[in-house]
Amino acid sequence: MIPTRRSSDGMMSRRFRARGSPLPVEPDFAVSALRRCALFRLVDDACLATVADNLRVRRYRRDQTIFHQGDPGDSLFVIESGVVKVVLSQREDNEAEAIIASLGPGDFFGELALLDGHPHSASAVALEPTRTLALQRSTFLDLIDTQPALRRALLEALAAELRRLTGHVEDLHFLNLPGRLAERLVRLASEAAPGQRRDVRMDWPYTQSELASMIGGTRQSVNRLLADMTDRDLLYVDRDTMVIPDIDRLRREAER
Repeated sequence: MIPTRRSSDGMMSRRFRARGSPLPVEPDFAVSALRRCALFRLVDDACLATVADNLRVRRYRRDQTIFHQGDPGDSLFVIESGVVKVVLSQREDNEAEAIIASLGPGDFFGELALLDGHPHSASAVALEPTRTLALQRSTFLDLIDTQPALRRALLEALAAELRRLTGHVEDLHFLNLPGRLAERLVRLASEAAPGQRRDVRMDWPYTQSELASMIGGTRQSVNRLLADMTDRDLLYVDRDTMVIPDIDRLRREAER
């Protein structure tokens, strides 16, 4: 059985206020964190110094909403630690959601609303205690105008996101539920350990309901499928870690 997430502690501390706590960030720390982000990996030191001077650290507790679908976009977020899910909600029923992305350290989000000035097209929620580096829209747009390397990285990131969403639509259209589950687990494992084919270990902050919302299923059906995969030694869970013994064998499940 996949472990469900532990309940949040009672009263939240002062540093986890309702919308995250904006705090100044040490320049050396900021530059090191930005270098791990694909968006900033190739920009020059002067650009990174400018970004670092304008960053603020924001911390979020488990299950805290970073921004809601429809909110104005005023910041780019780079994940320094933790996991964030990006979700679509039905406007008339915020309880129904579809997870369209799960992001970890080095990933960034919120860029679309910054680019077109429209409200956020999805919500972002911390799946575990999360620390982000936030860059204001005005600074981000100035950098886009003056930094060719940043523009190229942003275009590459947008193209990768489009490919990822195309693959997600393809999975929903052509794969049955067991195939979609296997394919999603393969992708998560490949992101957690690029190039590793056996005994892949990945942090597992997701509940069965969240996993179901990633693949268009129900919690009950995902529970049954995970139990079957565990019985067949396709995966197992060690506390808060999921282990995939053989990525290629699991991938073949998606192709059946």
